[in-house]
Amino acid sequence: MAFQIINSIISWFLKKRKHQIELFLKYPVDVQNELLLKLLNTAKNTKFGKEKEFSSIKNHADFTNKVPIQKYETFEPLIERCRKGEQNLFWPTDIKWFAKSSGTTNAKSKFIPVSEESLEYCHMKAGKDMLCLYINNNEDTQLFTGKGLKLGGSSEIYKDNNSYFGDLSAIITENLPFWADFSSAPSQETALLAEWETKMEAIIDETIHEDITSLVGVPSWMLVLLNRVLERTGKNNILEVWPNLEVYFHGGVNFNPYREQYKKLIPKKEFKYYETYNASEGFFAIQDRNNSKELLLMLDYGIFYEFIPMTDYKGENSKTITLADVKKGIDYALVITTNSGLWRYSIGDTIRFTSLDPYRIKITGRTKHYINVFGEELNIENVEDALKLTCDKTNASITDYTVGPIFMKDKKSGGHEWIIEFSKKPNNMDYFTEILDNALKSINSDYEAKRYNSLTLAMPKIHVAKDGLFYSWLKKKGKLGGQHKIPRLSNKRAFVEELLEL
Repeated sequence: MAFQIINSIISWFLKKRKHQIELFLKYPVDVQNELLLKLLNTAKNTKFGKEKEFSSIKNHADFTNKVPIQKYETFEPLIERCRKGEQNLFWPTDIKWFAKSSGTTNAKSKFIPVSEESLEYCHMKAGKDMLCLYINNNEDTQLFTGKGLKLGGSSEIYKDNNSYFGDLSAIITENLPFWADFSSAPSQETALLAEWETKMEAIIDETIHEDITSLVGVPSWMLVLLNRVLERTGKNNILEVWPNLEVYFHGGVNFNPYREQYKKLIPKKEFKYYETYNASEGFFAIQDRNNSKELLLMLDYGIFYEFIPMTDYKGENSKTITLADVKKGIDYALVITTNSGLWRYSIGDTIRFTSLDPYRIKITGRTKHYINVFGEELNIENVEDALKLTCDKTNASITDYTVGPIFMKDKKSGGHEWIIEFSKKPNNMDYFTEILDNALKSINSDYEAKRYNSLTLAMPKIHVAKDGLFYSWLKKKGKLGGQHKIPRLSNKRAFVEELLEL
């Protein structure tokens, strides 16, 4: 009875936020324009604000004239000074937290500033909104009669130069209110363990006898955890361990390659999947409807959005548009200005609007994660869609994969070299390869043109990876857990060659 009362009280509290969400749904452009001016006014007396004359900026046109698009490398000198203790450089309140982020294509770590405002009004607020939207769509939820299992990064918080850095999930965990431990698992102490495999075992120890009602985490790593839970318990599926499990909140990687595996692990027809779109730089969008593949762009988290049509993409020299001018069905590179002092920062993601009232999006890939060695312009969305079609036709399922180019040599055609780790292998790999090639042709006309008579591109070359190959590769690099991801597409052969040597 007590758990039912708690469930009702928390649900009522979270539902109240829906009225504020409805405000930016009704006045999206006004909310964004006001936010930009507020951010500029807040930071006008910082070093960066004075240099760029924030006090003279009255609109978006002024903003783009005064402030160039930034990438991490151009903003890094200020960030490093801030990490060493200097303040009021790009944001007026003291910044002591930095989210350590290493991209899939760059071994060098990035340190993304995380202000108190960003923690409270973006990341923490988004966590509540994720629950708010879910509860509003599922009136009979029993979410808070049990606990939510959160699988975050494996980094501890390290003190360095009077500042603290770690995985974003670790920073959030460190700053959660004391009562959060009552509604979530594992404990804060376990969640912050540095060694990933030790942490996995500790999480299982703590949770297998709990009433887990929700899961939160990156699909690839959550899948590893759930399979280990079954190994430990000897159960056939996760519902035999946690019978009241009702929703999985996921983000970080495309869910499509994992969907069928989750359905087998959690064989419950009414089980819900809710996608989120967050990064070290901010929390951007949340699925706001049951059984949807669209995400609602959250416009009141202290983030001002700009968009670069990918057809006109020229890196930092690109021209941006605002929310008022976006159109459906076009891929845009995302540029953000945040309440952590990132100004016109290009995060490298591409999105596409699926709705303009309200503004809903889907993530389509990365500005750098594509293969275009031969003019084929193959992006991550093309590949994910083709793999799904191929797996459906061949009754196969994939754990992980990466693709790199085979460069032309001695007048021979080039090609794409794949390494695929299957959870269920196809009966005939030649047939799988043929279906995949045809699917890519049907989806991408540039690929089809380059494949004509194999003059430029030969048939894909596919290696079947041994079980656990990608896990071993990430472990070797010290990149287990958190938001570490397998590099899917590359214009270089480095990843393919490293994996083939293991």
